[in-house]
Amino acid sequence: MGIIINLDVMMAKRKIGLAELAGAIDLTQANLSILKNNKAKAIRFSTLDAICKALDCQPGDLIEYSRDEQEE
Repeated sequence: MGIIINLDVMMAKRKIGLAELAGAIDLTQANLSILKNNKAKAIRFSTLDAICKALDCQPGDLIEYSRDEQEE
């Protein structure tokens, strides 16, 4: 899939750890880790909203599209 989640980059910029962010947005560390490591198949808008509020960022700071090599 060509969707890339840059949550780890944004967390590093904001100097916030996985446990701290998970607690702030009421999500398990395991589920947040899946998202952070680009293993998630979907994300709820409510989760995206909570992450953006906690990290003071825009959805575009977290989500990126990159064309797959197979598509070309």
